[in-house]
Amino acid sequence: MPDQPEPVLVVGAGVAGGIVAEVLCGRSDRCLQPVGFVDDDQTKQGMVIHGLPVLGTRYDIPAVAEQYGVKEIIIAIPSAPGALVRQLVEICHRTEARLKILPGIYDLITGKIKVSAIREVQVEDLLGREPVSLNIDQIAGYLAGRRVLITGGGGSIGSELCRQIAGFEPGLVVLIGHGENSIYDVEVSLREELPRLPLVTGIADVKDRCLMSRLFLKYRPDVVFHTAAHKHVPLMERCPEEAVKNNIFGTRSVAEAACQAGTGTFILVSTDKAVNPVGVMGATKRVAEMVVLEMNRRGKTRFAAVRFGNVLGSRGSVVPFFKRQIAGGGPVTVTHQHMVRYFMTVTEAAQLVIQAGSMAGGGEIFILDMGCPVKIVDLARNLIRLSGFEPESDIPIEFTGIRPGEKLAERLVTEGEGMVPTEHGRIFKVASPEQDFILLEVLLEAMESKDFSFTEKEIKAWLQKVLPDYRPGELFLDDVEGRC
Repeated sequence: MPDQPEPVLVVGAGVAGGIVAEVLCGRSDRCLQPVGFVDDDQTKQGMVIHGLPVLGTRYDIPAVAEQYGVKEIIIAIPSAPGALVRQLVEICHRTEARLKILPGIYDLITGKIKVSAIREVQVEDLLGREPVSLNIDQIAGYLAGRRVLITGGGGSIGSELCRQIAGFEPGLVVLIGHGENSIYDVEVSLREELPRLPLVTGIADVKDRCLMSRLFLKYRPDVVFHTAAHKHVPLMERCPEEAVKNNIFGTRSVAEAACQAGTGTFILVSTDKAVNPVGVMGATKRVAEMVVLEMNRRGKTRFAAVRFGNVLGSRGSVVPFFKRQIAGGGPVTVTHQHMVRYFMTVTEAAQLVIQAGSMAGGGEIFILDMGCPVKIVDLARNLIRLSGFEPESDIPIEFTGIRPGEKLAERLVTEGEGMVPTEHGRIFKVASPEQDFILLEVLLEAMESKDFSFTEKEIKAWLQKVLPDYRPGELFLDDVEGRC
């Protein structure tokens, strides 16, 4: 006798929910059997849709699941904001059922929803980010048939930029990085995913000016995305010399090579930590922004920078760190109960960086719309629930204190800057005061002339000369007030 189908509850009795129920009921194996819907629309209560009843609202999920012995709950609300998904995760966690979700990107017009598209809820779903709308013609205008060079190619953003750029049929993509294992892994992955992509990979240190010059003259890139940087905040506090050499002088090295080779567009990938920096990493990225703006005055290459926040799931980010702690039984360590951060998915970040590149006229700093900041402790709690545990009772959360170089919250612009809308609703330009390019060059030469032979204290003092708004160690406690 065949196994009995498992009872399924569908959250959302709209078009998507109806199609999910129809698809499940039409499967030949019938391993999953919808018992009905829950929907917050009061006009749908008691209705029968596709032969299945609407059994209540989201708040009735635990009772309905118990009454019908539900084994799986499927969220079928493609437009659900992150706040709703987070609440549904919390409610469904009170049941014994598995929780799945229908991603928001599918073809509702033709009704083509595959059961294979239904998957487990991921941390990205909790953000509820809208898909990025791209101006395809504008992007194709500067990428199609062009030679594109990406530094930091072994990282999350660098490799994702390559994947996204591939869709615009570039003439050549040159992917360089410092870590051989990372570059090798990315190359293998890209050649499997994109066998027709004209791809060259290489190991190169962006601080090596002679090597950068040779590479750029060899490949003559039309477009450059400079993502290579040291990004680990506490580590850079302990190694400020390396942060200065890599993030500032590495950027200058690549930028000079781009000018020499006649590159058309150069995009520096920056960070929100460059705003009112309290740490070495953020300060060096802010100086890197200043370097590319200064380079924009020198020749025909259009230089611009793009700032954004944390990338979900990237190497060294908090999400994989929390997952490892949860897998080990806890505790999950959070630095401060009030700490908040902006988050984006890697795909979203790469697409918006590419779009911003198409808008660069030279000399801009762009800011990406990252929505509302997320409390890190809430992110930890939700990850614990997604892993099938209850925060505190199953997996404890410990507060360890803010680490050197960290802030409670990040800002998007400095006190002297403003945000100006662009033609793209999720990309803004920074309106910033003129910077002293002569002083910048004098200070850069002073550091380089002594071969970086400074103490940690001297390096931080040098950064303060370059950046008067660099205030090491301040927490900016007021930054967490009034957030959405």
